[in-house]
Amino acid sequence: MTDFSKLFAPTGALRVAINVGNPILARRHPDSGEPEGVSIDLATQLAQRLGVPLKLVVFEAASKSVEALAQDVADMGFFAIDPTRGETIAFTTPYVLIHGAYMVKQDSPLHSNDEVDRAGHTVVVGKGSAYDLYLSRELKAAELVRSPTSPEVVSFFLEHGHDVAAGVKPQLEAELPKHPNLRMLPGHFMVISQAMGVPKNRGPEAQAYLTQFVEDMKAAGVVADAMTRHRIEGATLAPIGG
Repeated sequence: MTDFSKLFAPTGALRVAINVGNPILARRHPDSGEPEGVSIDLATQLAQRLGVPLKLVVFEAASKSVEALAQDVADMGFFAIDPTRGETIAFTTPYVLIHGAYMVKQDSPLHSNDEVDRAGHTVVVGKGSAYDLYLSRELKAAELVRSPTSPEVVSFFLEHGHDVAAGVKPQLEAELPKHPNLRMLPGHFMVISQAMGVPKNRGPEAQAYLTQFVEDMKAAGVVADAMTRHRIEGATLAPIGG
């Protein structure tokens, strides 16, 4: 019988990569600076289920969380499901769905998502984010420009005079009160399935165990309660079983 505590926490503690660059997943408390959010709650529940201590390994960007698994700095993490990442990471079913959206300046001639991918347009995206991976495949004519992290997309976009900023819809919308010269394009250009993930070299049993954990958390209302408690907007609970 598999000892899942040793499979997931070979060092004795469950090392979980946390990305505070996406506020839907986690953020730093404004006073203490400590990470908090839906992913922290789920990591805590998993450590309790495994009966091991929890060690959070905190990063400011999704790409750093991916690297943490590859370098064996973390045992698991929270990621957008993506085929490129899927080469080394085994994903669970999603627990939340997040919209990716575009932002432009008020005087921009762009008014719909399908106008973005045109020759001469530059689109800013956080380096190594799910949006970077997706748009790297999907954009055919527009040029993709990468800011160091997702939280820096808007400032980078403004500082360098690019045409479009791309990222997590609520994260971009939070910038609107600070910058009345900006607006969102209607709707979204992608829906991200946010899941938990483990290195593929941990084997199919680890993926199956973690997937069952995610389904249990959705079914028991833990994910929904966490989204409400942390006042998460711009994301929806993923359906049970998918």
